[in-house]
Amino acid sequence: MNSDLKRMIDQVSREKGLDSDILIKALEEAVKTAAKKKLGPDKDIEVSFNSDIGEVEVFEFKEVVDKVTDEAFQISLEEARKLDPECEIGDSLGMKMETSTFGRIAAQSAKQVIMQRLKEAERDIVYDDFKDRKGEIINGIVQRFDRGSIIVNLGRTEAELPPREQIPRESYRQGDRIRAYILDVKQYSRGPQIILSRTHPNFLSALFENEVPEISEGIVKIMQVAREPGSRSKIAVYSKDPDVDPVGACVGMKGTRVQAVVQELRGEKIDIVTWDPDPAKFICNALAPAEIVRVIVDEENHSMEVVVPDDQLSLAIGKGGQNVRLASRLTGWALDVVSETNYNKALKEGYESLLALDGVGEKLAADLYQEGFRSALELSQAEPEELMGVEGMTEEKAQLLIQEAIEFIQSKEEQDLLASEGEGPVQDKVEETEAEEGEQTEESSSEDV
Repeated sequence: MNSDLKRMIDQVSREKGLDSDILIKALEEAVKTAAKKKLGPDKDIEVSFNSDIGEVEVFEFKEVVDKVTDEAFQISLEEARKLDPECEIGDSLGMKMETSTFGRIAAQSAKQVIMQRLKEAERDIVYDDFKDRKGEIINGIVQRFDRGSIIVNLGRTEAELPPREQIPRESYRQGDRIRAYILDVKQYSRGPQIILSRTHPNFLSALFENEVPEISEGIVKIMQVAREPGSRSKIAVYSKDPDVDPVGACVGMKGTRVQAVVQELRGEKIDIVTWDPDPAKFICNALAPAEIVRVIVDEENHSMEVVVPDDQLSLAIGKGGQNVRLASRLTGWALDVVSETNYNKALKEGYESLLALDGVGEKLAADLYQEGFRSALELSQAEPEELMGVEGMTEEKAQLLIQEAIEFIQSKEEQDLLASEGEGPVQDKVEETEAEEGEQTEESSSEDV
């Protein structure tokens, strides 16, 4: 050990970004390991770094005794006083040792301990650096591929982009630059593991936050995101400032802002819609560009029936049901999209089923419809107190009406069942008749012969 040691510690500290105290502690521990390897594990040894002279000092401690019985751990009072005139029997006397006496094997052992401590310290620093960066977007270089995962070089460490977090049909080559969302940071004995994602909805949010100053400034807020990565996304935005259009801010001048996000996601279509506290209005916005005629809200089942013009049905549903599926995820409501023609047909059939009940005329049918009972089926599932809002209704009348509806539905179900069962026998009779006619034809043919 020499005076250059302090300079070396400072240099390594700067290069590795490590605290010099961590390096000094690792050095002291390494020298102590080397000393015990040379002198024996039972030796009472202390090691400390003297920053004034830039050296590691090693002290071996022995007990001061009147009569030595074990030279390895004891020193006589006479010898001890040559080193420290004030020592007494029972004291523990520290004697400085020459570190050069530890030998090559001990020095190698010390080096291994130092390297191990350096790696551990680096791992801790990397973890501390990234553990608070969850939710950020990070840039890296594609390093290699491991069982479907993309290993990304982040400079001081590596991160993993697992297959489930990769956008379908997106391909990379070694050396490509890649942007991803820090999904999770875990600490393991082998070091920190940083998990990246390009499919997470928050990746889309973070990209918009980078591109749209109004979002980073808190004027425009991203309320919800729904994604089918690599295909299409919907993002709901809201402006705290009435003078700022949230959709316009996200789109940018001539679409520059949204196009930057689309480009990063390699062509993923993005619908930006205005968030609304009214669920029905929010649904209408979320199903854009389709026009909405009517929305029927079912609070109890947290679902909505959405009526659209006949020519808008395929647009509202989207290819493979994608548009309505994303809108449902974005809003959190179950959606049933129907055409105006089918809706009106169902309304007509429901109204006619009410009129078919005994004692129900057009006025009562209209009143029931006004109260939300649009068919005999809905009436059969009601409770008497739910009908009390209908003009002139009593509990007795309500019970009779509901019972009438239940019997009507049961009768209709029985008729439907008989009709479906009747198809089989009728078909069999037709086939039997045809078979008999065929046999007669064959008999007459053979008689002719």
